[in-house]
Parts: sequence; C-alpha cells; structure tokens
Amino acid sequence: MRWTVHGRRAIYESPWVSLDLVDVEQPDGQRYEQHVVRMARPVAATVITRDDTVLLMWRHRHVTDTWGWEIPSGRIEEGETPEHAAAREAEEETGWRPGPLRLLVASQPSNGSTNAANADRTAPRRRVTTRRTVRRYGRRTAPG
Repeated sequence: MRWTVHGRRAIYESPWVSLDLVDVEQPDGQRYEQHVVRMARPVAATVITRDDTVLLMWRHRHVTDTWGWEIPSGRIEEGETPEHAAAREAEEETGWRPGPLRLLVASQPSNGSTNAANADRTAPRRRVTTRRTVRRYGRRTAPG
C-alpha cells in the first residue's frame, strides 16, 4: 500500500542539500509532517587496479569526527553522465584516472528520510561504478 503526499514545504535549500517538511498520510490514515533531506545526485567509483587492489582513501570526516577508508565519491554535475562524474571524482580525489566505467550498483541509502536523487524519481540514485583499468596522472586535486 502506498503513502499519500499531500504537500511539501521547503525549510532550507542549496545546490547540495535541501530540507523539507512533507505532509504525508500512511495507508492506515495516520497523517503527519515528516522531515525529508534531499541531496544532490551522488556518485562513487570503485576502482580496481590490474593487480586486484581496490583504490581507497584514508580520510577524516569532521561531521562524525572519525577516520575511515572511502572510495572516491561526489556529485553528478549538471549535464554530466554518472560514468563521467565517477571518473572525474576518482581523478580529482586520488590522481588516478580510471578507464571506461560500468555500473556496479545503484541504491537509495536511507530512503526513509533522504532522497539522493533530489526529488526526481527518474534520476539515477547513488551510483557506484567499477573499472579495472586505472592510470596515475598526478596528485589529487580535491581536498581531503
């Protein structure tokens, strides 16, 4: 059974993220306002080298004040394909340029309260791409 959306009120909006209050009704008739976070279209690249090594980055994240291993990721820019965005992010963040990429998985993380496709139901969800051909072109250019 589907939930019914009666309306939406934007609380905050930016090119990266927005916060909405959405007037929803559950199938049992219960109705309330739910906070929904809408994010820019994310993309990530799982780059595997010829010797089967996965390209990872050890990074600090101030939001959680934790260190952890990450794959290169970012957002899909206007007019950019997910594959191009994943390759661009990999090169910016690591200095390594992957060859042609293929879709590994598309997902919608935390779909109970976030929409990573920025409210466009037809837009690709979080995409993780993979490629075994990788070539070092220089130092990373993105901070982190």
